[in-house]
Amino acid sequence: MKRFLIVAASILFPLFASAQEQAPQADTTLTDSVAMPEYDFSEVEVLPEGNVKGMLLINKDIQYELEGAVDNMYNFKYERAEKQFKSLRRRYPEHPMAYFLLGLSNWWKIVPTNIQTTQYDDLFFAYMDSTVQKANVLYNQDNKNFEAAFFLAAAHGFEARLHSERSNWRKATVASKRALEFMEKAKSGNGLSPEFLFGEALFNYYSIWIHENYKLLRPVLAFFPSGDKRLGVKQLSHVANNGFYTATEAKFFLMRIYANEEGNLADALRVSQDLITRYPDNAYFHRTYARLLFVQGHFTMAERVSLDILDKLNNQMPGYEAISGRYAAYVLAYINHNKYRDFSKAKQHYRQVIKYTEQTGEKNSGYYLSSFLNLARIAKEEKDMKEAKRYYTIVINNSEKKSANFKEARTFLKENKKI
Repeated sequence: MKRFLIVAASILFPLFASAQEQAPQADTTLTDSVAMPEYDFSEVEVLPEGNVKGMLLINKDIQYELEGAVDNMYNFKYERAEKQFKSLRRRYPEHPMAYFLLGLSNWWKIVPTNIQTTQYDDLFFAYMDSTVQKANVLYNQDNKNFEAAFFLAAAHGFEARLHSERSNWRKATVASKRALEFMEKAKSGNGLSPEFLFGEALFNYYSIWIHENYKLLRPVLAFFPSGDKRLGVKQLSHVANNGFYTATEAKFFLMRIYANEEGNLADALRVSQDLITRYPDNAYFHRTYARLLFVQGHFTMAERVSLDILDKLNNQMPGYEAISGRYAAYVLAYINHNKYRDFSKAKQHYRQVIKYTEQTGEKNSGYYLSSFLNLARIAKEEKDMKEAKRYYTIVINNSEKKSANFKEARTFLKENKKI
């Protein structure tokens, strides 16, 4: 229950479970061009109130200058991106933007590990704390400075997310409360720039989603403002199409919402393809694209993408770690096993899945047990009953007793006791 309360409190920047694995469909290839859905945004924006002079967030010259840096960050060219962010900091040392972007860069070093690595935590928190300090000065000078409110909401929101991942519940709760407070104040800028709309869009969607999926949280959510899922998706789409700094984050959440919460895999795939086309070296986007292709039966493209992932992992490109390797290896194992009937390659890739999963310490992953099960099935087809027995023994010792995997393994072991 305590974790549920933190999830509710951390509503501004939730990151929920990865895309559900579904049975692959018939093989096709993707040739359609990708475009974000268009909507009527008449109910999205509000008119800005307050002084906009000196706001870097809406400065077109700054956007032009930083376009390459932002793209480098999301394409995992961190050093190039941070060099430009630090240049901005030198020119505007009292503004929160450069500090926030440097913090965001470190956040994206953490994301590919499924938030497991703590290597970048201290630097991430230091930059977000600096963002808060600089933004607080601006906000205290003018409490209608919705740019300062935006950075306060964003920095506190990201802090809350990582604190909750690290089980720092008290810090997560405090940061979340502050994020929500400043998100409300940043609304004044919604009609001025899509950047200001991002936090509200997430709140609108996830406040309702949590209400629908976590009954125990409904009394807690009664203290939050009312949300609107449909409007939240509409707002995120608007930010994705028109934002500069927050466009990629909006697409990231849209991809996850479509895949995980809405079950709309076709739209999830379109957004995913858009992201990987623009950021081909982003390991998180890369593996998500491979998985979405795979679960929708686009085996030809899924195979090509997965081979590319393993190649980048072997070349030690930033962000390409064991987690990406596990996804890519499983896709290749399945395709070689069931499409090409190339058992030699299939076994090679199933063993890769096992190796990568053990490296990340995620033996409860479905990919892990499925790889042993399929190695057992291949051994049985190849009449190598001793090898099949070895793999089925692993399966039966790690499966729930009522599961189909357990029953299959038990049947084989009963029939082959003398082996």
